[in-house]
Amino acid sequence: MSAESEATRVVLVRHGESKCNADGVVGGQRGCTGLTPDGVDQVAALADRLAATGELGEVAALYASTLPRAIETAEILRPALERGGAALPVIVEHTLREMEPGEADGLTWREVDERWGPIDPEVVDRPWAPGCEAWLDFAARAAGAVERVADAHPGRLVVIACHGGVIEASLVRFLPSAPGGGRLGLRPKYASMTEWEREDGRWVLLRYNDGGEGLGPRL
Repeated sequence: MSAESEATRVVLVRHGESKCNADGVVGGQRGCTGLTPDGVDQVAALADRLAATGELGEVAALYASTLPRAIETAEILRPALERGGAALPVIVEHTLREMEPGEADGLTWREVDERWGPIDPEVVDRPWAPGCEAWLDFAARAAGAVERVADAHPGRLVVIACHGGVIEASLVRFLPSAPGGGRLGLRPKYASMTEWEREDGRWVLLRYNDGGEGLGPRL
């Protein structure tokens, strides 16, 4: 039997609409400049729902990637997740970032196409720009980061403000029916929840795309 006496739950929340998504800019550490006003409203609506329903229960920890759009999302959610006056600081974790874009960071997607050609989503084993992660490398890194967060909080509930790619990577890693390492072609809604439960080492998908508005155009 696993050391987990109770199921561990991990809720992945995709960030709200970001300025880089809206402007067609590759949103790495340089290109990401936080949420649009609509993105703020999207996350605030989810926060209002969670505060009103208390549906998640007691949250043991709140994580975010280092990208501004994820940190801003976590900060908006934080007051709704705190219970009984206990502070819930945002734990920032680099390995929860979206795919590292390398030299494409901060460029427009049109500039990416002009410099290195259109991105083929079926090519998962090599980068599409110099210094960029290949999909397989990113998926292993991101899903591994979610697993390590679960390991750090056995039997508890953790919320992670993250990215569409991280959610897709978790689906590829944890679903037994998912293709081995390939892209699923999913686009999680902004400010939506994907919830996993892990018990005795087995992951079960409890919900996907719960809440949220709008679809992200690209990464």
